[in-house]
Amino acid sequence: MTEDIQLGSWQEPEKANEFGTKALWYAGYTASRHEKKVAEHFAQRGIEHFLPLYGTIHRWKNGRHCVRLPLFPGYIFVRVALKDRLRVLEVPGFVKLVGFGGAPHPLPESDITKMKDAFSKGVMAEPYPYLIAGTRVEIRNGPLAGMVGILLRRQNKYRVVLSIDLIMRSMIVEVEASDVAPIRKRPNRNVAKSELTGPSIELPFA
Repeated sequence: MTEDIQLGSWQEPEKANEFGTKALWYAGYTASRHEKKVAEHFAQRGIEHFLPLYGTIHRWKNGRHCVRLPLFPGYIFVRVALKDRLRVLEVPGFVKLVGFGGAPHPLPESDITKMKDAFSKGVMAEPYPYLIAGTRVEIRNGPLAGMVGILLRRQNKYRVVLSIDLIMRSMIVEVEASDVAPIRKRPNRNVAKSELTGPSIELPFA
């Protein structure tokens, strides 16, 4: 995991949440292909959650069909106070809250809010391989304004890869070139130069 957090910035839990009394957003790990089932259980139990989905075409024997799949396979976001986490952990198919050193770690609420808002406004996204190095940009306009990711350019279209380091998952969204600005920052000295200049990625601001 890199030093730089690419989707928002992690914060120390607030003093008010010292004993787990404040509801915060966490990433939850689920059993394989149980994301939607877990979301259904959360809805039935009145547990606030967010499961971003994307549309894709699958081919079966009876033809091609459009299906909606989890954007981050194996993960779901849930808003809960740690003192109430048993309500989450007892849900069938839910494995654990993601964190460091065995302790759940909250996600920046602003990032979850921006993603929910973006999806509600029809922003197109799809899964993308997790990247740990590259040219970083900040989205300046639109529902994802303020979020930081890695800029790619394909066939005159600009896309930004947004990563959640805690769960090591990424998504890619389309943006207008005028809506992003490069972030000039020295790469981590521990990152090999070859990692920064992969041949399969075109980095316009490199």
